[in-house]
Amino acid sequence: MLTYLIRRILWMIPMLVGISLISFFIMHLAPGDITSSEAAFDPKSSEEARQKLRELYHLDKPIIVQYGLWLERMVHLDFGHSFASHQKPVFWAETDKEGNTTPGMIQEALPVTLLMNIAGLLLTLTLAVPLGVIAAKKYARWPDRSITLFNFIGFSIPGFWLSLLLMYWLGVIHTWFPISGLHSLNYAQLDTLGKAQDLLMHLFLPVVIPAITGLAGVTMFVKNGMLDVLSQDFVTTARAKGLSDRTVTYRHALRNALLPLITLIGLSLPGLIGGSVIAETIFAIPGMGKLFYEAVMMRDFPVVMGILTIGSALTLLGNLLADLAYAWADPRLRKGVMPQR
Repeated sequence: MLTYLIRRILWMIPMLVGISLISFFIMHLAPGDITSSEAAFDPKSSEEARQKLRELYHLDKPIIVQYGLWLERMVHLDFGHSFASHQKPVFWAETDKEGNTTPGMIQEALPVTLLMNIAGLLLTLTLAVPLGVIAAKKYARWPDRSITLFNFIGFSIPGFWLSLLLMYWLGVIHTWFPISGLHSLNYAQLDTLGKAQDLLMHLFLPVVIPAITGLAGVTMFVKNGMLDVLSQDFVTTARAKGLSDRTVTYRHALRNALLPLITLIGLSLPGLIGGSVIAETIFAIPGMGKLFYEAVMMRDFPVVMGILTIGSALTLLGNLLADLAYAWADPRLRKGVMPQR
């Protein structure tokens, strides 16, 4: 097992380099660069000034040279500085000679996105697993039909439309929840409990809406897995031994039914970091999704590459964690026996 783990980790290195190379070249295929964006905001910008900016950002060099310079910094986990006028570091915070610390852009946005998306994932799993089990146990009866109808509605509702609808209903008409940002204007004057309550109120809609739209898919995964497992011989044997229905369902069947869900959760790891562009943009949440969208619009290559590289690394890590979780859940894999399909 340890040899397999080391081999997989070493294989991730050339995979990550290859993904970053393809991303870098595709990104430079888009028309324009940061000088085009700055010229759009400053019509008086001369071609000479734009050429100096290209030289400053090394955009005048061949693409392969630009990638080599970026890769050299990336090896040291240095993703450079943003092309924007504030020139903030992309990843880590930096301290200048005067002792002033400038936080990294990803460092500022990442905790917000992690908090929002992990809370949404936990909420989705908390609701989806029981609903999937109920739908499987009551298959073709009214609980299953009701849950299936709910799933169809969840699949059909666009996330942005539901966001705008709930913002108007819960935030504008009833004013129960704030509809933008993370904090109220008086956040600094609140005590610790008040700050926590204020943060939860601001995060309620951005967390609940993606959880509702993602609930349908996870519920169907659990339901289909349970239907497949409940028809297998070991479940029949467990019932014949006199085990209670609860023990058979949750101790024996559910653990095997969750195997496909392990892959789904492993592959959702990049989404936890990448954030939701739609939700963060609509609710003005300063997270990774909103940062990525703004960087793409500005042709801010260092920020885009930093986020893409982190997302790629987490995709590979998610695959590895999913395989390890499979080995934990399925004893046949730990013993080196491949299950028959």
